[in-house]
Amino acid sequence: MNNDIDPRDDHRGNNEDTAVLAELRRLVYELDPPPASLVERVQFAVALEDLDVEVARWERSAPLSGVRGVGQQGTITFTVDDLTLMVNFTSMGARHRIDGWLVPAGEHTVEVRVADHGSTTTKADDVGRFVVSDVPAGTTQIVVHLVDRSGVAGKTVVTPTIVL
Repeated sequence: MNNDIDPRDDHRGNNEDTAVLAELRRLVYELDPPPASLVERVQFAVALEDLDVEVARWERSAPLSGVRGVGQQGTITFTVDDLTLMVNFTSMGARHRIDGWLVPAGEHTVEVRVADHGSTTTKADDVGRFVVSDVPAGTTQIVVHLVDRSGVAGKTVVTPTIVL
């Protein structure tokens, strides 16, 4: 029995193969289609003016329940090597409130970006706490512009996108 593949047996133009692949593609899109907003969400995630950013990791403390968004209320922790960002999202109808804490603490600038709604900027207090009220629903990222103890701008950290 010979198991070698002969490149001369390439049947790329075979109509039966094309039909099977077309049916497979149809089934994948029918049974598990990509989210309608996937392209816009990816474009939003990479459309930062300053491309010199560090992306924080989402630290999951509990298994996800299969939901793409945050839901009504929840706390998420994001980390990079030298920063931890904990945020609590509270739904208030069509808007949200974001309470956050930065460790190590500092008066860092925090920007909340929402696709198709622009961004809102606030400053964390000296213990690292910040609040952003009246955040619209949508694809959201939090950008933290770090400063050192003397107030000199440091690196920028961005979270993965979250759908509020």
